[in-house]
Amino acid sequence: MDIQSLAQTIPVEGEISLDGLDFISHGDEYLTFCLGEEHYGVEILAVKEIRCWETPTLIPNSPSYVKGVINIRGIIIPIIDLRIRFGVGEVVYEPTTVVIVLNVETEAVNRMMGFVVDAVSDVLSADEESIKPAPNFGGNIPSELVAGLINMDESVVTLLVTEQLLTLEEDSHD
Repeated sequence: MDIQSLAQTIPVEGEISLDGLDFISHGDEYLTFCLGEEHYGVEILAVKEIRCWETPTLIPNSPSYVKGVINIRGIIIPIIDLRIRFGVGEVVYEPTTVVIVLNVETEAVNRMMGFVVDAVSDVLSADEESIKPAPNFGGNIPSELVAGLINMDESVVTLLVTEQLLTLEEDSHD
């Protein structure tokens, strides 16, 4: 095939068909991940990248859940281990352990942070009516961090409020 024939197969702007990608317009999307046996989700639009676990540079006198900082293309990113912070599961760094880097831009803040999780699971599309309010009966995770709960297969996914996650390192609770 010559270059002219190949050029004829490239769609013109406005002609692109995205068959099979209708999930984008139905509900909100969440990146789901595991902490121990628990499943959690964060808004996928806040996910900047997913990185393999690497030992960060330690910060002296920081809480045990603050693992340190990493440098991503000249930006210093604090790393929080959600298993330690939430008291969920045993802290073991396996090959599936990753850091989810979240970026939140609001009028008040533009911030990036990394969160250590056991493994990334899936992308979940959820309509507002399928998200149930979380019962307020205490626990390791503060209620202001929970956006709601949703059933996924045979488990329940706790959807987290991304903007609240970015305040975790400021909390003095350890």
